[in-house]
Amino acid sequence: MSFLARILRENGKTSLLASPRYHVVFSSTQAEQKESEIDDFRVINLRNVKEQRVQRQEVKRFPVPPPRTEQMPVGQDWGAVWPGPRTFHPAAVPLPLRQGWVPKGKAPPSKFVNTELMKIPNFLHLTPPVIKRQAEALRKFCTPWPEQLQTEKDIEEHFPVKVITSDYCHALPTIRNPLARIVSIQLNLSRLPLDRHAKDKFLRLVGDRYDAETGVLTIVTDRCPLRKQNYDYAMYLITALFHESCVKEPWEDLKEEADMEVYIWENNKSKQMAENFVKWGQKDAAECSISSSFKTAVEDLINEGESDETLTKYKDAALELLQLNHTDAKEPEKSLK
Repeated sequence: MSFLARILRENGKTSLLASPRYHVVFSSTQAEQKESEIDDFRVINLRNVKEQRVQRQEVKRFPVPPPRTEQMPVGQDWGAVWPGPRTFHPAAVPLPLRQGWVPKGKAPPSKFVNTELMKIPNFLHLTPPVIKRQAEALRKFCTPWPEQLQTEKDIEEHFPVKVITSDYCHALPTIRNPLARIVSIQLNLSRLPLDRHAKDKFLRLVGDRYDAETGVLTIVTDRCPLRKQNYDYAMYLITALFHESCVKEPWEDLKEEADMEVYIWENNKSKQMAENFVKWGQKDAAECSISSSFKTAVEDLINEGESDETLTKYKDAALELLQLNHTDAKEPEKSLK
């Protein structure tokens, strides 16, 4: 009422306060209008917002065509359908493929909506007709096989170095597999012009990379990131090992018989004793030569140790050196009996 009294006092109409009829009418109509004009307050009506309806746009749906496999003829050109390596597509492969692990007693998932088939790479484009077509296209870039290389022995004779590499087909973000850079080079040690000293030093440098049974040296390189770099590094190692083994240090001439790592026939007294035994009882005997079989038998017996094989080999070589047959060696045994 203080607000209405102030308004009436300004207009000189304070007498209307005593009339209840004017009070009710003024308070219900004019008072609300004056109050809204002074405060400038906008009323939010939420009823009209709730009554509004949002019209949804209708999406046009086209009919889904049948899979392509149902329309493929039997004699189609598969190279045109699947020309190269690509991700598996169930609608383009007319095969009932299944992939995935399921509990026992249930069939694996089919090819449709199968993520397992899309994970792995496939070779569906390499069918026999496509391979034949590609081979005919590459034939003009190939050279004929040399007539001199007909057997494996011929190949090893003309190409003593064997290079072994591996290519991988994998599903990774990069096309380079880390294992594809590894290079293995095999070489028969007999193809290298090494003397006794150089061969002994070479074998000490390579360590367990040499196979004594086959005589093959194997060097594997994988330090460099590229295959070509590993190949060049392996060839450099073989070249460095060869030249280093041929070098003879001055202190090696000072080695005596007790310092030798292996038994050498020419450097020991057994050679002189065998020659003296053969010359015994002969006057003016010329220089005699000991057979190579006896030299090898003595060296194997001392270097490899006593075994049935080395003892039998040494026995046969000694009988041959003494010019005795096996029957002559068994006659004393018969006489004792």
